[in-house]
Amino acid sequence: MIDTAYVWSALGGDPALLSRVTAVERPGVLRARLPVREAAGACVGACALAAAELGARRAGGGGVPEVRVDDGAVATAFVSERHLLVGGRAAESFAPLSRFWRTADGWVRTHANYPHHRDRLLAALGLPRDPEPGPGEPAAVLAERSAREVEETVYAAGGLAVALRTPGEWAAHEQAAALRSRPLVERERLDASPARVLTRVGRDPLLPAAGLRVLDLTRVVAGPVATRTLALLGADVLRVDAPWLPELPDQHADTGFGKRSARLDLEADRDAFEELLATADVVVTGYRPGALDRFGLTPRALARRRPGVVVAQLSAWGAYGPWAGRRGFDSLVQVATGIAAVEGTEGRPGALPAQALDHGSGYLLAAGVLRALTDQADEGGSRLVRVALARTAAWLLEGGTERADAPEAGEVPPGPWLAGTDSPLGGLRYVLPPVTFAGGPRDWARPPGRWGADPARWV
Repeated sequence: MIDTAYVWSALGGDPALLSRVTAVERPGVLRARLPVREAAGACVGACALAAAELGARRAGGGGVPEVRVDDGAVATAFVSERHLLVGGRAAESFAPLSRFWRTADGWVRTHANYPHHRDRLLAALGLPRDPEPGPGEPAAVLAERSAREVEETVYAAGGLAVALRTPGEWAAHEQAAALRSRPLVERERLDASPARVLTRVGRDPLLPAAGLRVLDLTRVVAGPVATRTLALLGADVLRVDAPWLPELPDQHADTGFGKRSARLDLEADRDAFEELLATADVVVTGYRPGALDRFGLTPRALARRRPGVVVAQLSAWGAYGPWAGRRGFDSLVQVATGIAAVEGTEGRPGALPAQALDHGSGYLLAAGVLRALTDQADEGGSRLVRVALARTAAWLLEGGTERADAPEAGEVPPGPWLAGTDSPLGGLRYVLPPVTFAGGPRDWARPPGRWGADPARWV
């Protein structure tokens, strides 16, 4: 089912609390063949309800605040990067080499937004990196190869390319089979550590995550959306990046609200990282499964060193199966799982009206963290929460395509959900958060700062 009740059940929430949620439906937004509008609202609604539930607990009772989910706010937030202005300049979107290409037997989509991914893609295709070739050169090379051959060749070179599949072809894939039995949000208790003691918070505004420290080891969109949401709710969020990994400035501006940002070599600066971990309440990771294991960042290793921690993991393809260790992005998951085929027209692949797998998974992950914190207050235990873009995609596909042609009428101007602020990055126009509940925050406490400019320590 594509609704808030299904998501809330996946989070282990009390079904009686669903009566606290009301929705403002606007059928013209996020038009697609798949139920994108409904899925986006369900993810945001469940996240807001989880925040309201935890907030009521920390405020000493008095009932769970009412949650209002407006499709207009949700739809605007799901394309937040398109509304972002930095110093009056529109944000940069996909790089020229991040696109669909015809192959000898179908289509392939590449992702080359980051310089290292671009270089690996070009190397795999036997093309020069400098100067970057025009679109005709990759097109000629790719037109002579099969889509699956390109997928494997580019992946072997450390790049990103995925062949277009239909939903049926993906359903027969080993990776789809590995995810099929997994819930939309995986939740696990890791140990028998004591119940979490939640300090009291005030109600003006009600900040459910106030005083909690979130160590943010995420990149790109989904993970940063999750931690941006936790920052909205009062958490002290410190994002930590490796010094050698580049970040896209506009992406950081869009998802960096409410957080601080530091650069730290987890190997060379291990003592500094362990000091951060020693008092962290939540650790959120967004790297490929296993990529951080050598730093002792498996969920059980973290729980041993920091009993009572909540570990939240976001991945593209899931933590199991032959593709678990592969890199991936929203656009590529859409192609592999058959979404691009469903949304295509006249023999050409298409795309969802937003990076809905990224944004939806981000709110699911934040909701999972909030519910884990509430459960800890009752039952204790370190907790693990897992979300995968490919699993979110499977849920969306389960909703069917009967909503094929949503009417043009009903399109909602984004103005009510846009705001402006000064920041170290310049003047910003940005999208207000869609996660709202009675008495809760309406905006972030601070704008994004410069990427990597903060010290790697807690406030």
